[in-house]
Amino acid sequence: MTDQQEEEDLRMALRMSMQNSPPEPKRSKPREAANLATTTPTTPEESRRLQRELMAAAAEKRMLAAAKSVPASSSPLKSERGGDLGRKEMEIKAKEVNLGNELSEKEAYQLFLMVFGSGVSKDILAQWSNQGIRFSPDPETSMGLVQHEGGPCGVLATIQAFVLKHVLFFPDELVKAVQSMPQNLSSSRLSKNQYVASNNFAAFTEDAKARALVKSMGEILFLCGNNKRAVIATLSSIGYGVEGFEGSPKDVIIAQALEGLSIESASDLQKILRVDTYTTPASAFKRLEAMIPVFQSRMGALLFLISALLSRGLDCVQADRDDPSLPLVTAPFGHASQEIVNLLLCGQAVPNVFDGRMDLGGGMFLKGISTNVEVGFLTLLESLNFCKVGQNLKCPKWPIWVVGSESHYTVLFALDTAVQDENEQEERESQIRKAFDAQDQSGGGGFISVEGFHRVLRETNIKLPSEKLDSLCSSGFIVWSEFWQVILDLDKSLGGLKDSTGQMGRKIFDLYHFNGIAKSDLNGSQATTGGETPIQRPRLTKLRVSVPPRWTPEEFMADVAVPSGSAGSESSGKGTEVAKPEPRQHAPLVDCIRTRWPRAVCNWVGDPPSIV
Repeated sequence: MTDQQEEEDLRMALRMSMQNSPPEPKRSKPREAANLATTTPTTPEESRRLQRELMAAAAEKRMLAAAKSVPASSSPLKSERGGDLGRKEMEIKAKEVNLGNELSEKEAYQLFLMVFGSGVSKDILAQWSNQGIRFSPDPETSMGLVQHEGGPCGVLATIQAFVLKHVLFFPDELVKAVQSMPQNLSSSRLSKNQYVASNNFAAFTEDAKARALVKSMGEILFLCGNNKRAVIATLSSIGYGVEGFEGSPKDVIIAQALEGLSIESASDLQKILRVDTYTTPASAFKRLEAMIPVFQSRMGALLFLISALLSRGLDCVQADRDDPSLPLVTAPFGHASQEIVNLLLCGQAVPNVFDGRMDLGGGMFLKGISTNVEVGFLTLLESLNFCKVGQNLKCPKWPIWVVGSESHYTVLFALDTAVQDENEQEERESQIRKAFDAQDQSGGGGFISVEGFHRVLRETNIKLPSEKLDSLCSSGFIVWSEFWQVILDLDKSLGGLKDSTGQMGRKIFDLYHFNGIAKSDLNGSQATTGGETPIQRPRLTKLRVSVPPRWTPEEFMADVAVPSGSAGSESSGKGTEVAKPEPRQHAPLVDCIRTRWPRAVCNWVGDPPSIV
């Protein structure tokens, strides 16, 4: 009777364990179960004992599986009670996995003080707690990150510059899995080889843009971590749990989890932050890919800044700076400092934009940019003589620049890598001057002997008409300034620099300027019965740029205008007719462009590009 009761109880337990539980997939038997199955019972009592053991093992498995599925099965309840329940379930789900490390009280205090300082206003904290990393929904600017709050533009613009690098110059890599990213994070395509990207910005798929964003964020974090590590910060109320809820959109789940969450002190940071460290790009990119919905949330820009600072190391960040007592987010408007932008561009939170470091004497020096960078930086402040941007930032590996004004950061880029190549005529000038200087025995006086002059003509393949040659040699020595005027008036076919096309070595190309902050755009306005209604959206402006060679005399610049038609030196048969030149236009962005290409002339269609 007792045996019958035990068997009945076991059957009951087995039936209960199988309720509300999916069937188990077929699998190999556990070693213990396999041993039991192969044991041949010799008596009815052993047979009953074997049956009970098998049923108990099955019941235990079913009950364990049911216990693990409880949080996921209860997820529909979160929509009934709002954000508190959603956040609570996120925390329950997150506890089942490794959520990362909590910052110590000391680390949280150091981080908060470093970023915001001790007297930060609630408005600044709100700006940095309400900016996600999201692409623009507008088709014309869909490759750009949109900004809604003032302040985090330095973070967004730098990420934007790296995103453009990937979508423009490495589009083929975006169709591959993120995990296939090579260990060496530097560019694999040589920038010296000319490459022209597509200008069909609307053609980038959502998947390609998401992968470009993941690659860009991972590249920046490893750059900050000296290519050895990337630290990724997330929120304890979300953690890995965002992957566990399939009944609702992730955006809704995250918004509910963030409801009522704010950061007003170092203790808040310690309470809500969790961090993970990754030492391989593949593991970091996999994590970033899973957490993209979190970085798209209102906390995204701040989380990425914190990730970059922790990847660099808080002590290293402070050692990079000239004055570590100042907050990285500047008062009174909450803008990202140059140190934040430089950290994301070159991996070091240095405050200056010149190359190397400046020795002030007495063991004191100022720190600048020590290496060449993937994407560069230009600033309006240089045109106002407040600073000097060095060649490392001014001539990056890819023709993409973060542009700084007094209060905002935007992005300037080209589709053709050749825009950074030296002008053909300028190369010719350098060649002739080098040959002339090699024959100059006057210690830099700028004149050479007739014998030396003939060597210069042979080395540089210059064929002077006899009357010009006799005139230059009549005094027994040749002065550089006189020789140079003859070269400027000598046709290119004879080795001179006179251009029969009338361009005189001028280089013409297109640049694009992207301002992520939503502004009224009359260019994209829609006609209504009441007139035009401006559209609030990011701005993308195409500029035609004409750059004269540096030896062009100023008097020839007065009437320079940018010709219409295709960029570059290409001509198309019947297009050789002279088009009516467009009038030169000016905006503060043009002053920034001239710090990279002196005396450049620009024009555009529609509203002037805005850098504020």
